[in-house]
Amino acid sequence: MARVGRLAGAVLAETEGRLFLVGNPKEPCDFGARGFEDPGTIDAIARPFVELRSRADVDIAPPCLTIAVEGEPLAELLADRFLIARNGSVSDRLWRLVIDPDASGGDPRDRVIDARWLGEMPAPVWRIIRDAVLRCL
Repeated sequence: MARVGRLAGAVLAETEGRLFLVGNPKEPCDFGARGFEDPGTIDAIARPFVELRSRADVDIAPPCLTIAVEGEPLAELLADRFLIARNGSVSDRLWRLVIDPDASGGDPRDRVIDARWLGEMPAPVWRIIRDAVLRCL
């Protein structure tokens, strides 16, 4: 089961012993201090995800998702589900929808969320949800 969380505003996915960064970081990130080799310039508009190389064990801190999709298809799925195409950033609204679907406003910082449904949902259905969420203010 893959684990998915956030890193500097982007999405970090651990799957099958590999790590992927999906989207552009929204804040400066010292990858070396976080245990990664420097991935160089990240441009999620041109390439929605990059594989990261870790120099140490990486722990994805909660809130995090567990998803049954594995490998590079997971990175592709996460890009499709969360990225805003015009700027390559992760939508915080879509992320919040997944980590707090009831909009309870509860503190999810210590939670691991079973999000297998996110990988099983047909893309056309997600696009309807995505368009509605991104249209709302």
